[in-house]
Amino acid sequence: MNSATNGRRRFLAGTAAATAAALAESAFPGQVHGSVRHLLTLSFDDGFLRSSQRTAEIHEKVGVTACINVIASGHLPDFVPPDEYHVAWPRGDFGLWNDLRARGHEVMPHGYRHANLAELPLAEAQGLVRRCLDLFQRELEGFEPERAIFNFPYNRSTPELEAWLGTQVRAFRTGGGGLNPLPSGQQRLTTTGHGPENCERHLDAEIEALLGTDSGWLVYNVHGLDDEGWGPIRASYLERLLDRLLGIETLRVLPVAPALDGLVSDGTWRAR
Repeated sequence: MNSATNGRRRFLAGTAAATAAALAESAFPGQVHGSVRHLLTLSFDDGFLRSSQRTAEIHEKVGVTACINVIASGHLPDFVPPDEYHVAWPRGDFGLWNDLRARGHEVMPHGYRHANLAELPLAEAQGLVRRCLDLFQRELEGFEPERAIFNFPYNRSTPELEAWLGTQVRAFRTGGGGLNPLPSGQQRLTTTGHGPENCERHLDAEIEALLGTDSGWLVYNVHGLDDEGWGPIRASYLERLLDRLLGIETLRVLPVAPALDGLVSDGTWRAR
């Protein structure tokens, strides 16, 4: 990779970080330097083209950044959909992912081909993760594997794979329930979701459970909007939900990496 390409990647990475910070400032002017007790990450998977574009637009409209996790090879002509929830809808490509990242959104890997890595031999699963991270590093401006959040396909992992992956990336997301402790440097995050039907009622209940705790971080796995993918939500619901959440003083909506960048003190979370 030549020096001009490296320079461009550093510039775009800095631009993305500055944009995300500006969006956070505009959405939470009274909380950027204060503390909150609850964090929410809406973790949108699979990289459907229409849904990803609309998800980013809705987040931008209310002044927060989206967390979008994409299948590395999903845009390639030889991609084979792994199940019925991936067949009918086109996916974005790295042109879109670079655009969304430059606008401040979090774009992270969701596997090379959406294989259930927990069902594969360890060496084969590791090989697919490496191919995923290599493709991201080639195609996504500013991407650094050691700063990445790897989102397991199907939220399925094994202890052996997790132990190895912890040496490759900053953090990873797997199954095990959506409520996590406030960020304190952990690598392993767990998530919940609901499907294949609309998951809005389940998401509402999970948010209420989060707000009923003294403190915590809910990582909720969403997929497409309206009719796209497994367990979708309506675009209109997402806009109303985010608008409502912005009025809750104890809560902040963030992608995973900015949440991990926060500081924990006396059971509360504080932005850097």
